[in-house]
Amino acid sequence: MRNILLIALLVCVSMAAKSQNERKYIREGNKYFMEAIRDTVNNDTSGYVNAETEYRKALEKKANDTKWNFNLGDALYKQRKFKESMSAFEKVAKLSQEPIEKARAYHNIGNSQLMQQKIDESIESYKEALRNNPNDMETKYNLEYAKMLKKKQEEQKKKQQQNKDKNKDKDKNKDKNKDQNKDQNQDKNKDQKKDKNKDQKKDQQQKQNQQNKDKKDQKQKQQQNKISKENAEQLLQALQNDERKIQDKVKKAKAAKAKRVKVEKDW
Repeated sequence: MRNILLIALLVCVSMAAKSQNERKYIREGNKYFMEAIRDTVNNDTSGYVNAETEYRKALEKKANDTKWNFNLGDALYKQRKFKESMSAFEKVAKLSQEPIEKARAYHNIGNSQLMQQKIDESIESYKEALRNNPNDMETKYNLEYAKMLKKKQEEQKKKQQQNKDKNKDKDKNKDKNKDQNKDQNQDKNKDQKKDKNKDQKKDQQQKQNQQNKDKKDQKQKQQQNKISKENAEQLLQALQNDERKIQDKVKKAKAAKAKRVKVEKDW
C-alpha cells in the first residue's frame, strides 16, 4: 500500500515538474514577445524569434493547447511569416470550444490572409469571426476594409481590361488602316502604272505622228524637187529652141547678105 502511495506521489511530483517546465517556456516566450513589442525604435524581430522558439518548446509538451498555439501564431505574425501564422490560428479555431476564442482565431486568420493578398479568403474569415462574436467592432472594421480593397481591386482589373480592349481596338484599327493604306498604295501604283502606260502610248503616238509627218514632208520635198527638175528640163528645151531659132535667123541673115554681095559684084 505504501509502495502504491509512493508511486502515486512520484507521478504527481513528475507531472508538476513537467507542467512547471512548460509554463517556464511560456513565461520566457511572453517575456521575449513583450520586449519585442516595446522595442518600437529598432524594430528588431529577434525578440519574436526567441518567443517563437520558447512557444514551440512548450507545444512539444502540450501540442493542443489553444492559448500557446495562439501565442505562437502572434509571434509568427510579428515576423511577417503570414502563411505559418495562419496555420497556427487555424489550429486554434479548430481546437477552440469557446465562441470568443474562435472569433479571435478567425480574426487573426483573416489578418494573415489579408497580408498575403488573399482578399476573398480574408473576407470569409472575418465573417466567420463575426458569426462567433457579432459585436467585435475591430473585426467589422477589418471586414469593411477588406471589402474596400476587393472593390478597388475589381475596379483596377476592370480598368486594365478596358485599357487592354482599347489597345486591342487600337491595334485592330491600326491593322485596318495599314491594310487600307496598303490597298490605297496598290491602287495608286496601279493608277501610276496606268498613267505611265498612257503617257508611253501617247509618246508613241506622237512619235508615230511625227514620223508620218516627216515622211509626208520628205515626200512633198521629193515631189517639189521632181517638179523643179521637169521645169528645168522644159526651160532648157525652151532655151535650146530659142537658140535654134536664133541660129536659123543668123543663117538666113548671112545668106541674104551673101546674096546681096554677090549681086553687087555682078554689077
